Formats: sequence, C-alpha cells, structure tokens
Amino acid sequence: MRNGLRVLSERVPSVRSISIGVWVDVGSRNEHADEAGLSHYIEHLVFKGTKHRNSKEVAASLESIGGVLNAFTSREQTCFTARVLDEYLDEALDVLADITCHATLTQANMNREKQVICEEIKESLDSPMDRIHDLFAEAFWGDHPLGKPILGTYDGIQAMTRGKLMKYVDRNYRAGSIVIAASGSISHARLLKLVREKFTFPTGTVEPFAPANRDNFRKLAVFPADIAQTHFCLGLPGMSFDDPRKMIPMLMASYLGGGMSSVLFQKIREDRGLAYTVYAYHDFFRDSGIFGVYLGTDKHNVRKAYDVTLAELRKMKKKTLSSGDLEQVKAQIKGHLTLGMEGTSNRMSRLGRQEFMLGTYVSLEETLKAIDKVTPAEIRDVANEYLDESQMSIATLGPIDPKEFDDIA
Repeated sequence: MRNGLRVLSERVPSVRSISIGVWVDVGSRNEHADEAGLSHYIEHLVFKGTKHRNSKEVAASLESIGGVLNAFTSREQTCFTARVLDEYLDEALDVLADITCHATLTQANMNREKQVICEEIKESLDSPMDRIHDLFAEAFWGDHPLGKPILGTYDGIQAMTRGKLMKYVDRNYRAGSIVIAASGSISHARLLKLVREKFTFPTGTVEPFAPANRDNFRKLAVFPADIAQTHFCLGLPGMSFDDPRKMIPMLMASYLGGGMSSVLFQKIREDRGLAYTVYAYHDFFRDSGIFGVYLGTDKHNVRKAYDVTLAELRKMKKKTLSSGDLEQVKAQIKGHLTLGMEGTSNRMSRLGRQEFMLGTYVSLEETLKAIDKVTPAEIRDVANEYLDESQMSIATLGPIDPKEFDDIA
C-alpha cells in the first residue's frame, strides 16, 4: 500500500477458517535499557480498551462468533492474531484494526495491567524450565538487548510511565514496519479492500536495532536455587534466518535432540537415566542464531550429562552422519513442516515472518527440496564452522557444585 503497509494472503480452498495476523516488526530487541518489557506490555494493553470497545467487548468480539483473538511478543516481532470462519472476515479485521490502531492506552489501564504483567513475571520466575532460558540468554548475549527477558523485570514494569510507553508506540508502530498476513478461505482482493478501509497506521518504519554481538558473554553462569533439579542450557552461535543453509542446523538439532529417537535422548535418558527432559534446538534471528541444548537433571549428574552432550557435539565435527541417520532426520523435519502447514495459523505465521526476515516467500515445496539436497559432508562442514567451543555459553539453575565446571569458568 502507499503508506508502506504490506498485505499478504494465501488461499487454502479446502478449509472454512481464516487466520489473520497483524505483524509489527518490533520486539524486546528494539527496547532501550529503560524500556525493557515495553513491547510485551503494549501487546497486553491494547486488549484493555479502544475508542470503540471496552475490555469485555474486545474479549467477547470474536469469542461470541466462535473465533479466537490472541497475541504474542518475541525478541524481534509482535503479532496480533485472529482465527474465524470465513464469513466473519469483516468482523475479525474490524477488531484487529481497533486494537492496533485505536487502543486508548490510558493511565488507568496501564496501572491495572502492570499488576497482571508482574504476576506473569512472578509466574515465570516460579517455573525453572522457563527461567533457565532467560538466564541462559543473559549469559549468552551479555548486555545486548537479545539477552533481556521479553517480559521485562518486576521493578522495570512497576516504574514504567505512560509518557515512555507512548513514545515507544510512536517510534515503532508505523505502517512501513507492519505486515498483515492471512491464510485460509480468503479472497486477497476483499482482504485488501477491508484493510484499506479499517487500518490507519502513521507512515514510517521502526528505527534500526543494534546489530547482534556477544562482547560480554559469559562462558559459565551458575544460578543457585533451592529446587529439586538442576536445569542446564548450553549454546553456541548459530545461523541467521536468511542463511541459505539454515536447514542444516535444523537437521543437526533434530539428530542430536529432536525426539525420543535422537542421540542425546537415547544416550542421556535411555542408556544412562540421567535426565527426564533433554532436547536440542536452533533459534534463528535476523543476523544471528543460537544452537542450543537443554536438560534437567539431578545435581550429581549435571557434569555427566554435559560430558555426553559435548562428546556428541565433537563427533559431529569429526564424523559424517551415515546416510541412514541423515535420511531419518530429513524425514522427521519434513514431516513436522508438512503437518504444520495443514493449519491456517501456521501458514499465516510463515507468511508474516518470511516477509520480515527474507522480504520474499519461500514455499513449502522449496523448503523440502532444500532439505533433500543436504549432504553428510555439508553437515560436518557446518558443525566445524559453528560448533566453536570457545564461543560456548553454559547456564545452570538449581543445586550444583560450581567446582564441577572449574575447567570451563
């Protein structure tokens, strides 16, 4: 559109539903030090009242017709979502436009929602499996905004002023940084017409965020806690979302810890009984990534589980996967991706995220072909390029003897 707003859609004739997302190219990564948690705060606050609806009317707007209205905030984006039957496209867009363009953001609502968010923060602090990932991000990224919790901190949210919030909205909620994506039983022409009628964002784009760096990362961060298990995260720098080889670290993570048949699950849980939960993952950002492993174990077994994990990471650098192992993880990833595309919500999310991260659309078919082309030698080469132990960060939460890792600190 002329103001820079982008509208994308994908028609899926076999369904009756429509999933819509208003994607804003702003997340916790965009926040200055005194703004921590603002992206998530705003995501909450727009549901508390608009020029046309109070909070109860917002909540009931789509529920009353069998639909769903929701939102989420990540480190790089915020998204407001709706899922409805195709006959209610107009209603869904009207509500999404109302909360994103006409939210009142009053001081009274701010005060009320502060308490809600602070309870959410306390809930996350009471969940070691959630908290360890925030603590690990802090260790991995150091002072960079990518290392700050998306929710912010209790004291920071309590001290947040409306003036600061409104400046943040003005700086970041602009047409050039917004994508409206839809998938399902939808006509693009009708979608475009309704968007033009209902959405009124100011022109402009989000200010650039600081490039990813790890100048002050910690190799080992130990956080004692009086809990039954020790939660453990290990991570190394990974690929950015736009790297054409990004299927390779996904295959590596699947091989190492992508399910019950994965190497780490078998060797740490099944063979040695060291942990109940263990998995590997790769998080992609615009200009960086994280290749990570998580597990929860008894304090006496943390070092043993770490040693097994490190040994398998080193094997990936020295040996090529067998063709059988590679074909198995390829089938696993392709299956997950294909099954995920049976839902309109996942299709809509793929549209929105790819537009921000790539500026183009990559079809499922293209992705599956890219997976098929990966060779064992390419996996070994990427492992040698990225699994650099000198850049590794480790975080633990729970009872542990710090001397267990004297050779790393």
